[in-house]
Amino acid sequence: MEKQDYKKRVSALRKNFELEADGKHDTLWIIQSENRRYCSGFTAEDPQCNESCGSLLISGEHTLLVTDSRYTLQAEKEAAYFSVKTLKTGLMDDFPELMKETGTKTLGFEGDYLPWKKHGELKEKLTALSPPVALEPMDSVIEEMREIKEEAEIRALKDAAHMISRILDELFSQLKPGMTELEAAWQIERLARDAGADGLSFPPIVASGPNGALPHAEPSNRKLRQGEPIIIDAGVKLHGYCSDITRTVFLGSPDKEFADIYRTVRKAQLAALKSARPHMQSTDLDSIARNLIKEAGYGDYFGHSLGHGVGLATHEGPRVGPRNPVTFKPGNVVTIEPGIYIPGKGGVRLEEMVWITETGSEVLTDNNHFYNFRT
Repeated sequence: MEKQDYKKRVSALRKNFELEADGKHDTLWIIQSENRRYCSGFTAEDPQCNESCGSLLISGEHTLLVTDSRYTLQAEKEAAYFSVKTLKTGLMDDFPELMKETGTKTLGFEGDYLPWKKHGELKEKLTALSPPVALEPMDSVIEEMREIKEEAEIRALKDAAHMISRILDELFSQLKPGMTELEAAWQIERLARDAGADGLSFPPIVASGPNGALPHAEPSNRKLRQGEPIIIDAGVKLHGYCSDITRTVFLGSPDKEFADIYRTVRKAQLAALKSARPHMQSTDLDSIARNLIKEAGYGDYFGHSLGHGVGLATHEGPRVGPRNPVTFKPGNVVTIEPGIYIPGKGGVRLEEMVWITETGSEVLTDNNHFYNFRT
């Protein structure tokens, strides 16, 4: 991304919040990692919830990146559109001076991400100013902006999707009975590093046999066995953007029950993939897959939503579920991942990343490692 790309995003943010007019806020304080990176290009990540590598202050006239001396050089290099301010003492102690510099009267903050204790501490300092500065939670406008991917973001997501697809190709050639779930998960991480990934999007899921009945099972020392379903859900980060893919594989042939379950999940997924398009309601897409699973007699065993958005975060908007409908827009990238989970026996889940285009949709993950079990 170039400097002008971030300038364009900040301009859109100012317009959305009416920062250059008489809006609800006159300065925005951005602390969430992906939002901070989206607006500035600053790639540092917060190591834990009570420590921050920086935040943004955006007003009608100012674009400041506030950080400490550990990150000053990185911020100056990466956030070319922002003026970098190195903290003198600490963020809370320096905040009054920053508010005076930006002429802030009302500070908009990300209510979903500011810890309550920090909110109280900041409010005390800002109300003591003359004139006092008000704190107001701001709407999720940045998250909504992130839902519509730009051309460069689509390229990054495609690259990340292809990389994890190739990694699973290699992994599946190595799976064998007796290998443990943990060994398979570690191999995904090794292959990702060898491929040049920034890292993993999330800890990989390798769930075999009965463990597959847990949609987010953690890999264990359980050994892979012949004929059992093995759910593998993994993703890599590349250029900051995430991928997310799930395949269910078998070492040998499954029994009749799981062959039927697999066919049902694949049928539901293909129907949803064929139907995905702009201006469609997310709940309608969920219903297409969910109804097919219900008609096959497995409705009680598909408990999660059909999918979610993917971008700088593995899970972001728009959500694709049976409730809270949203309208798909060109530029959305979502997953389509129906699943069936039978307690005590195992499960099947299949997941693709899908780009909603101007006229339809395009699958970004590689369309391989699917079975065509005969009835």
